[in-house]
Amino acid sequence: MSIFTALLGPVADLGKTYLSNKAAEKQAKHEAKMNVIQNDADWESKMVDASANSWKDEFWTCILAIPIFMVGYAIVVNDMSVVDRVQKAFATLNELPEWYQYLLFIAISSSFGIKGASKLMGMRK
Repeated sequence: MSIFTALLGPVADLGKTYLSNKAAEKQAKHEAKMNVIQNDADWESKMVDASANSWKDEFWTCILAIPIFMVGYAIVVNDMSVVDRVQKAFATLNELPEWYQYLLFIAISSSFGIKGASKLMGMRK
C-alpha cells in the first residue's frame, strides 16, 4: 500500500499542476481577447471624437447621392439621356484600374467606418 500511495501522490500532483496550467492558459487567452476588444472600443471612440468636426462623411454622402439625383432629374424633365450618361459613368468607373477602385473603396469606407471596408470588398467579388 505504501508503494501505491508513493506513486499515486506524485501522479496526482502532476495532474493538478497540468489542470492548473490549463486553467491559467485559458484565463490568459481570455484576458488577451478582452484587451483586444477594449482596444478596439477605445480606437472606435477616438475615431468618433476625431471625426466629429469632419466633412468627409458629408462629402462622400453627396458624391454617392449624385447618381440618384441625376436619375430623379431625368424622370422629372423626361430626359432619359441623363440616365444613359449615369450608366456610362458607372461603366467608366468600372473600367478604372482595380488598385484605384480599391483605394476609392477604402477612402469611402474609412469615412463611414473602417469596419465597413471588409463588407465593401466582399460585395466586389
